[in-house]
Formats: sequence, structure tokens, C-alpha cells
Amino acid sequence: MSPDEHPGDFPYTRGIYRDMYRSRLWTMRQYAGFGTAEESNKRYKYLLSQGITGLSVAFDLPTQMGLDSDHPLAAGEVGRVGVAICSLADMERLLDGIRLDRITTSMTINSTAAILLAFYVLVARRQGADVRKLSGTIQNDILKEYIARGTYIYPPRPAMRIITDLFAWAGEQTPEWNTISVSGYHIREAGSTAAQEVAFTLTNAIAYIEAAIQAGLDVDDFAPRISFFFNVHNNFLEEAAKFRAARRLYARIMKERFRARNPRSLMLRFHAQTAGSTLTAQQPDVNLVRVALQAMAAVLGGAQSLHTNSRDEALALPTEESVRLALRTQQIIAYETGIPSVADPLGGSRWIEELTERIEREALSYIDRVDALGGTLKAIESGYIQNEIQNAAYQYQRSIESGDTVVTGVNRFRTDGGPSIPTFQLDPSLEQHQVRRLRDVRAARNARLVADRLKDLEAAARGTRNLMPHIVGCAEAYATVGEISDGLRNVFGEYREQ
Repeated sequence: MSPDEHPGDFPYTRGIYRDMYRSRLWTMRQYAGFGTAEESNKRYKYLLSQGITGLSVAFDLPTQMGLDSDHPLAAGEVGRVGVAICSLADMERLLDGIRLDRITTSMTINSTAAILLAFYVLVARRQGADVRKLSGTIQNDILKEYIARGTYIYPPRPAMRIITDLFAWAGEQTPEWNTISVSGYHIREAGSTAAQEVAFTLTNAIAYIEAAIQAGLDVDDFAPRISFFFNVHNNFLEEAAKFRAARRLYARIMKERFRARNPRSLMLRFHAQTAGSTLTAQQPDVNLVRVALQAMAAVLGGAQSLHTNSRDEALALPTEESVRLALRTQQIIAYETGIPSVADPLGGSRWIEELTERIEREALSYIDRVDALGGTLKAIESGYIQNEIQNAAYQYQRSIESGDTVVTGVNRFRTDGGPSIPTFQLDPSLEQHQVRRLRDVRAARNARLVADRLKDLEAAARGTRNLMPHIVGCAEAYATVGEISDGLRNVFGEYREQ
């Protein structure tokens, strides 16, 4: 880093804004969603009353996989790891009483991202909001699903088409919306190192940018709306340095590889979440300390948005008390530590600079190897990226088992007895309630209109027209997530890992 570089100066090692949190704090989010739309709506309103400054929506596994709640494969999974959303009717209930033009919303959804964004925009329109001013983020990052997570539907190439169609459509319809959140979080949760997290996140970003350019979009038209999502692990100083390295690498890639001219195209804006994989079922209250340190590393690293995990998430969905404690952790850092009053508190630290340079160097080496393989898609298809992450995960687990890496309460400093805190219990009757309501929606809608809209979507998928207007048309007619996904499956097929 040049000694003359300040926060807000290219390549943004010290932060993307000159004043950083002195002019505006990070957005405080708490990722939430479970059961039905009504149950999740209550949790969102509770979190808003406790001081969150942005919504963060978790969807259940069937919704992520493009399956309706009454699909045979959805049995037992409805509302379990997020909220069940089958149609526009569910989204209307999910957001009831929440003005979408007054808050930013992050939606963690990938294969069905285009459908859920269509629902969201339609709800905003019905609230009378100016959708051109809607602010938020749709994750929409399918490549990391093939690498690390597995909630994919279609083969990679048609999945990339849906993403670039969303870029183009949102650029006109919702220009302030972040159209992708390129996620390193799940790569790290799968066991990658810090340098691998940076490298493979950026190689995925390169693939999306190249696909958008090939689709005829100008880099400066869509790049300012690209955002990122990173993990915050336990190595405090390494994590803070990781964010500095990621910003610097991205700025140079955008300027030198893609010839971006708009300064906003060069800025890596990111949401951070504390590391779920570091939470322990043993001594769950100790997780409060882990999360506090990880959150502080994210703030010192310059995050624009932050979610803090709850102490009980290794055991169940979090209780209201645990969520409140997690949010209070952010609020204490923001209002009681004095950290936000300095734009770059770690600036000038020789060790931070050395760590930043090391992570940048290691990440760049991986990026060069992916380029040599022919890019991210070919690196995924060959299994290279997956193997690198799996090898790192294996080595990390071995270090825990040998005792070289200490996990408090697990391989050292153990106590007798199990967890001593109350855990969240999901009402099992909510699944059948959701199924009945889905069937009511199907019975009440215009079946012929739905069939016609789905037919138009399939025709567009077989051709080259932008898919988003057709997805919005289906959503408006109350076609379901499963029906819209099936229409695209009929054309694109499903991906099967080799």
C-alpha cells in the first residue's frame, strides 16, 4: 500500500469511502425466515423494533430448489431453514406492513432469484413504491452453488443466462438494486482458506462480468450494482486483512482487465456474516464471544453490511432472545467502542500490511490458475475448485483432531453436560397450513392466464428474449415458484454433478 493512499482512494485498500463509518454506519441486518410468511413477518417486525436497519430474508430449501411446498420432495423441509414462499400471495404476506421504499432488503436466493425478485418488485408496486428507487440485494450467485453449496437447478450455462437477463432487466427497472452478491461466504463454510475465499469469489465475479459483456452489456452499466458477501472467521487480524486484499485485487481487475471507467465499478462493496461453521453446540454461550470478535474484524475490515450469528444456531433456529443479543453485539461495536470514529483504524499496521500482501499474492496465484484452465466454468467442470476447497477443509479438520488448532469447548476446555439454553421449536403444523394455502391460491387464480404466461416463458427460454419480463408476467398471474421453475426445466433441463 502506498503511504499516500487514503480511504476512498484507488485501489481502496483502506476502504471505499473517505469517511467510512464517520458519515454512515454499516447496515445492520439479521438473517431471518422460518415457517410461513406470517411467522417470518412477525420476526421481521420484532427485529425492526429492536434496531435493525435492513431486512435479510432466508428462504426454505424447497423455495431455493424451485419446488412448491406440496411437492413430494418438499415433505419435511417446508419452512425449516427459511420461510416458505410459493407465490406472490406469500410474498405479500411476508412483507405486509413493511414499506419497501423505506428499507433495504437482502434476499439470499440463487437458482430461483429471478422469481423471488419478481415477487418483491410486484409487492412494491402494489404498495405504491417507485420501484426505480428500491434498494437492496438479491444474491443470484449460482456459480458458488456448483462449487460449495448445491442448491442449483439448471446447468451452468443457461443459469448464467438467467443471471445476465436479470442484470439487463434490473438495470432499467430497478437501477438502485444490487443485482448480484458474489458469495465467498459459502466457499469458506465449505472449508476454504482465507486466500481461497478471496480468489474463488473473484474468479466467479470475473465469470459473471464476462458473461454480461458477452450478452452485450457495458461494464459500467452493471458493475456498480455488483456486491459481494464474505465470511468472517476466527483469525481476527487475517480476516480484517482479507477484506483489504479483496478490495485491492478487485479494483485492479476491474480497471486493468475490464477497462472500467466509472469509479463505482472499481469499488468492492460487501456484506459480511460471522462464520456459522465456527459455532459450537458445546458451551453455546461461548459463541457470543466468537461472534463479537468476528463482527469487530468485519467492521475493522470495512464492511458495508453485517449479520451477526446467534449463539444457538449450532442447535436450532435462533430464539428471539438470541437474535436480540446478536444484534446488540453490532450496536455495541457501533455506538460504544469508538471504532467507527476512525476511517481506517488498522491503517499503518506493518503486520496488517504483510497479511494483506500475503493473501493478495496467494489469491492472485489461484486466479491465474483458474484463468489457465479456461475460466471459472471450466474450472468447476473439471472439479479443480471443489478439490482445492475439499483439500483445505480436510487439512483444517486434521489440525483440530490433532489438537494443533484449538476449538474451545470441543477439543480443549471441555465441560460436562449438554447445552443449557432454551432452543427454538418450529410448529410442525405450519407445513400443512402452507400446503393448504398454496392449494387455495391455485384454486382462486385464472388458470388459463397462468397456462398462457407459462407457455410464453418457455417460448422465450427456447429463443433469445430476456426472460425477466416473462417471469414477472407469470408471477403477476400467481404462477408458483415450482411452476415457473418447471417451465424453465422443460427447456434447460436439470444439472447433475458428474
